[in-house]
Amino acid sequence: MPREVCDREEFLGIVERASLIRVKRVEREGVAKVKARTKRYLYTIKIPLKELDSFIGKIQERNSEVEIVYLD
Repeated sequence: MPREVCDREEFLGIVERASLIRVKRVEREGVAKVKARTKRYLYTIKIPLKELDSFIGKIQERNSEVEIVYLD
């Protein structure tokens, strides 16, 4: 069962130990679901589409070697 995180700074801390990041755009709701797979859990956070690019940039700053996959 995935765990939803509401705090962006907490999610960025989780990203540091993630092995894979998946981004799914939900156009009807106007958000993107960002999912971080760690060894034990799958963490998710919802980000407005307007702020997605800057948030992905912050993820890459924290963990440059993580693979980011975009799902449509």
